[in-house]
Amino acid sequence: MRRLRDRRGLLPYALLAPGLLWLIIFFLIPLGYMLDVALQVGDLETGFERTFNLWVFPDSISQYSDQLLRSFLYAGIATVIALVVGFPLAYFIAFRGGRWRNALLLLVILPFFITYLVRTLSWQTILADDGLIVDSLKTVGILGDDGRLLATTSAVVAGITYNFLPFMVLPIYASLEQIDRRVLEAGSDLYGRRRDVVARVVVPMSMPGLVAGVLLTFIPAAGDFINAELLGTPRQFMIGNVIQSRFLEVSDYPTAAALSFILMAVILVMVAAYARMVGTEALTGVERQARH
Repeated sequence: MRRLRDRRGLLPYALLAPGLLWLIIFFLIPLGYMLDVALQVGDLETGFERTFNLWVFPDSISQYSDQLLRSFLYAGIATVIALVVGFPLAYFIAFRGGRWRNALLLLVILPFFITYLVRTLSWQTILADDGLIVDSLKTVGILGDDGRLLATTSAVVAGITYNFLPFMVLPIYASLEQIDRRVLEAGSDLYGRRRDVVARVVVPMSMPGLVAGVLLTFIPAAGDFINAELLGTPRQFMIGNVIQSRFLEVSDYPTAAALSFILMAVILVMVAAYARMVGTEALTGVERQARH
């Protein structure tokens, strides 16, 4: 019996082992290699030498602070827009979708059947200077005769929002779909108006999905470089564009690796601050489960 009990105690570790092994091989080891690259100096002609040059981190921040700040600004704006659009969409699918619910969810994830690059390239056609949208905006006077949408900040933010919108909608929908309809009926009896029910019942109970959606949208958006490359100009370049250029064009591997670490560190700090602000219960849904 004791031996059987010991084997059962090892079962959680056995189930955890494949995931840990995956993280070690494909995350921790590459992360350590990237840190080693960041602490080197040199170039492709003379070779790189490990000198533990820690100044590469503050130097990289001071040199590319504009792109770094722009990345978080664009990602933040795109996340807010995705939240404003995604929550009502997820709410409608969860509570009003009916027999069309699965079809509507399919429409949400349908863009994922097309590669990220093709989706972004399609926005070049949509926002083209001679396209329908620009012509319509010029007709109603929103854009001037020489106005344009492509190669602007608005185009980059729109592309980021479009590409990452499903990451906002799906977690929110998953939380909304689990809400007991009897709770909503009780909320209607207490508060009467639908907007009060949404604000005081639906939003708090869907907080785990809201938090997950914000994180899943903001984190990849901050490191994106495709939208700025294809829909913007160098004036809209983000830190991802700098890292891509330093790695593949300039071959300045230490700076590129340092910027990657800086980006990751800043995101981790922001995620930790966000988690502390909204509370761990909102991340795990423990409070909601306890109430039930």
